[in-house]
This record gives sequence, C-alpha cells and structure tokens, in this order.
Amino acid sequence: MDGIFNIYKQKGFTSHDVVAIVRKTIQQKKVGHTGTLDPDAEGVLPICVGKATKLADYIMEGKKGYRAVVTLGTSTTTEDASGEIIEKKEFTFDEQNITKVVHSFLGTYKQTPPMYSAIKVNGKKLYELAREGKEIERKAREITIFDIKITKFMPPEQFEIDVICSKGTYIRTLCADIGKKLNCGAHMHSLLRTSSSMFTLDTAITLNELKELAEKQQLQKALLTLDSALQQYSSIVVSSKANKLLYNGNKIEQRFFEKGNQEIKQGQKVLGYDNQNNLIGIYEISKEKDRLYMKPLKILL
Repeated sequence: MDGIFNIYKQKGFTSHDVVAIVRKTIQQKKVGHTGTLDPDAEGVLPICVGKATKLADYIMEGKKGYRAVVTLGTSTTTEDASGEIIEKKEFTFDEQNITKVVHSFLGTYKQTPPMYSAIKVNGKKLYELAREGKEIERKAREITIFDIKITKFMPPEQFEIDVICSKGTYIRTLCADIGKKLNCGAHMHSLLRTSSSMFTLDTAITLNELKELAEKQQLQKALLTLDSALQQYSSIVVSSKANKLLYNGNKIEQRFFEKGNQEIKQGQKVLGYDNQNNLIGIYEISKEKDRLYMKPLKILL
C-alpha cells in the first residue's frame, strides 16, 4: 500500500502515537508523518504509507493553515497553555490596536524558534535542553505569513486568528510575538491545523474512522495517491528510450522529455514519469552547457 492518509489528530496524541496506531491498523511497517503536531494541538496530520514515506519532505513543502486562540496578558515557558506562567501583565483590550498589530505580521520575517521545540542543536533536541533548565541561543529562521486575520474577539483577554504560513512557522511563537508587540505578553491557548499543503479538514478522518475502514477492508477509499499529494509540482514524462536511465537514477537530458517540457526552468523540482505514466521520483532541473537535464532527488523504486 502506497499513499497518504489525511488523519485528523485529536488532542492528547503525539504525532508518533498516530503513526504507531496507523501502522498497527493497516498492518504495514513503512508509515511516517509529514510534520509534528504538538499533543495539545489537533487537526490535519497527513500520514505517509509505503513509498510515500520517501517523499514526506516534498509533501511537507506546501503552505500550512492554522486556527489559534491567543491569550493576552500571560506569558509562559512554552509559549502555549501547557507551560508555567512566567509573567502576567495588565492591559487594555483594544480591538483596533490588536488588529493593527496582528496584521503587522503579514509577510516574510525571521522568527526565533522556541526552546520547547524538536529542533536539534548538536544532536540534542531543544525541548530536552529546556527540561534541563538550559536556554541556548537559537538561530532565527525565515518564515512567511501569507495571510493572517482575526476571526473572533473574546474579551477580556482572548481572540482567535486564522493563519496561512510557510512550513517551519511556530504559531505559539507568533502568538507570543504578538503579545510582545502589544507590550502585554501572550501565549497560545489552543491550536487547530486546518490544512497542510493540499490536505484540509473537510477530507480528514479520525483514527477510529480509519479502523472502521480497515475492518471493512476499504482502506483504499481514504488513501490518496502520491500523484494527487504532489500536485504542486510539474510533471515530465520521458520517452521509452530514457526509461532505463530513469530506473537507474541517471540524469535525463531534455531531448528525452515527451510531455511537460513547456515551461520548465533551472532549479525547478518536477515529478518524473516513465513512458507508461508510472511515477518514478522527484527531480530537479539543472543546466549544463546550455542543455537542460532532470537530476534525481528522490527515487521511489
């Protein structure tokens, strides 16, 4: 079985818990997730199965959507409701000012990851160091907020935001940064992931629903094909003469491209298909001596 299940992760489960349950449910070893969702968060968690696990990084490259509730006036160690309170401040709940500050985060900027995160520094995860009471300098990373809007005001201290952002964005850090800019501190009260690349809430299924499909031997109903999950990439079909080169992981010259040859450019990532329309892998377009090639990044065979 190869493809992706769009799982609705409920609160209380870690992303690894979900992987273990899916593995047991479908009785298949090769299972992996496409990006950690904290235990207290819920929502869309695409789970890769079989050959799809090889392409998890590429499936993750799309935009992410979140709905978060921000609590103003209280800062915590983890930047969410699970942490210890480190500061409380009085403030005026000014909807106009809150809106102005929230909208100021639209665009690309550098975000410093929280100490309580799975990012590794010298082989150790930041949250492990944080639990030891250590705080180290973190390198700020470029992230993009494509869209951010307030969907609900809940005075005296909360409001809800919808965010569309790039991968690697920490929403709890965004909430904390909003609080800093408002000079009152803040933390993320709750988080719902509404989308991950092309995967959305309306097509997500719970673990119980997956189990029911497994019992009825109808898992294919919920399994999305690799092609469908990678729609953000252009496709190139090679001629029969290049099939062997494709299977062996060689670079393929442009003259062997049969379809999808129109608007490709250097540095672009593309899906590579043999002449029977079988997906073979993900490739990058390179240029050598004025000739375009597609070079393998990840092969599925």
